[in-house]
Amino acid sequence: MKNHILVILGHPDKNSFCGSLAKAYIDGAKASGSEVREIQLGELEFDPILWNGYHKIQELEPDLEKAQELIQWSNHIVFVYPNWWGAMPALMKGFFDRVFLPGFAFKYGEGSSIPEKLLTGRTAQLMVTMDTPAWYYRWIFHRPGHNQMKRTILEFCGIKVTKISEFTPIQASSQAQREKWIALAKEYGANT
Repeated sequence: MKNHILVILGHPDKNSFCGSLAKAYIDGAKASGSEVREIQLGELEFDPILWNGYHKIQELEPDLEKAQELIQWSNHIVFVYPNWWGAMPALMKGFFDRVFLPGFAFKYGEGSSIPEKLLTGRTAQLMVTMDTPAWYYRWIFHRPGHNQMKRTILEFCGIKVTKISEFTPIQASSQAQREKWIALAKEYGANT
């Protein structure tokens, strides 16, 4: 079966270093024969605020309907995003709030507080840029953004995270280091 890979760029600016990593991953995946689709969150038109919680579901904008279709189509999802203030950018959190809805990503049975996971059968990789050194993020901060993505969003919905890749520290990195990271992202795509 051919891989159906969905790459979601969580950085609002497609011309960011995250955008370069996403492009390299896509190039590698396509070269290996995978079918690849991409969502650039900064290019979508949607309200990221879930105004009424889940008491009254907002009508999905066309871009979010398409995002749900692509998630259903995929068997592997790659999230490429920066770590800002310990976690994902607000735009990406708003995307999850609006797209990973009850009835699409999970559902509760009557009287149950344990949800049924509706997106099982998919895997995910996180490719995260940070300025915080990896050791500090792990041992001092205890990886809050990674835990949120892996445990309380993706695994909650049945998506198994198979790899978390950190590209850090970005701010102090040289051009040579960035080129190595781009090559690594392409390799990840080729080996998915």
